[in-house]
Amino acid sequence: MLKHFPPAVWATAFATFVAFMGIGVVDPILPLIGREMGASHAQVEWLFTSYIAVMALAMLVSGVVGTRLGGKKTMLLGLGLVVVFATLSGLSPSIGFLATVRGGWGLGNAFFTSTALSIIVGLSTGGMGPAITLYEAALGLGIATGPLLGGLLGSFSWRYPFFGTATLMAIGFVATLALVREPPRREAPRTARDIFRALAYPAVLVNALIGLSYSYAFFTILAYSPLTLPHLSAISLGLTYFAWGVLVAFSSVVVVNWLLRRMHPLRVLVGNLACLTLLLVLAGSLPRSHLLVIIVVTGFFCGISNAVFTTLAMEVSPFARSISSGAYNFLRWAGAAIAPALSGWVGQTVGLTIPFYIAAGVLLMGTLALIPAMRVLGPALEHREQEAVP
Repeated sequence: MLKHFPPAVWATAFATFVAFMGIGVVDPILPLIGREMGASHAQVEWLFTSYIAVMALAMLVSGVVGTRLGGKKTMLLGLGLVVVFATLSGLSPSIGFLATVRGGWGLGNAFFTSTALSIIVGLSTGGMGPAITLYEAALGLGIATGPLLGGLLGSFSWRYPFFGTATLMAIGFVATLALVREPPRREAPRTARDIFRALAYPAVLVNALIGLSYSYAFFTILAYSPLTLPHLSAISLGLTYFAWGVLVAFSSVVVVNWLLRRMHPLRVLVGNLACLTLLLVLAGSLPRSHLLVIIVVTGFFCGISNAVFTTLAMEVSPFARSISSGAYNFLRWAGAAIAPALSGWVGQTVGLTIPFYIAAGVLLMGTLALIPAMRVLGPALEHREQEAVP
């Protein structure tokens, strides 16, 4: 399978790895930032909410920019913005300033992530399946390594993980500049209206709305749960979420392919979301001593969901890759943006484990909605598969 990936694809995969590392690098240092800046749980969670909210809004235009500037220039724009705002994050004098520049970081990540998958799929020669597997591997490993980097560097200072990420993103910028080229078939220029036109397509809208419910649960785990483990040091939190991320990567690359060879993707998704819902209920109800193990185990089911949702986003849509990705990511990141701030406020004012129950309820609604939605998603998926047959 490796022969299907030219150097440009590997460079894009490396940049993807570093970009998603930047999401989780904050995890182990959240309690530390709160203590050193005198910030409440709700204020600390804005480091995620501002990042994800800007990222969601930018998805409305990032796919459009990608078709006008070209994939390579859009990726370089995104990577450059992340280098600048990650550096400013490390220099932040206050929690408000840090939350603001994290929003700029999210803008850069939106330009990058909306284009990276298109580049990987467009330049790979082995079809969409292996390309998505490589993308999910880079994503999963990035999410796994981010907390480890944050824990290691954060044990010296909460500022160092931001500087470390900026350095790695600069390396990704240079690798992209030197190795990445445009896919041979460049997409025609698009407008922002195309994103909303894509969302009017039933299969795209349904998949994105159910993805929203999953993203809410995902970021309750990734962004909020570190605050429920204040007794752990930065390095211990880093190792915890590294283990979580390893399971995300393993299941998104190995397990999901094994499952999809034996079951329909929609059946895999229903069963997987149901298991994740149960784990969230257990996280809210079992003694705190069990919480760490439950959080790590959720990574297994998060990886499967990530891979299946990404596959559906590309395969149930009749639109161009950048428009399909932008429409799906706009809605699902909108759900993710709500989770950290709301969870931080609820956890601080109502009860530390209550946000897990809320996430379970949101995910349960998405899981139940998926069952009748199969009548929309199933035919769209089969139609696209038939189109792909030579």
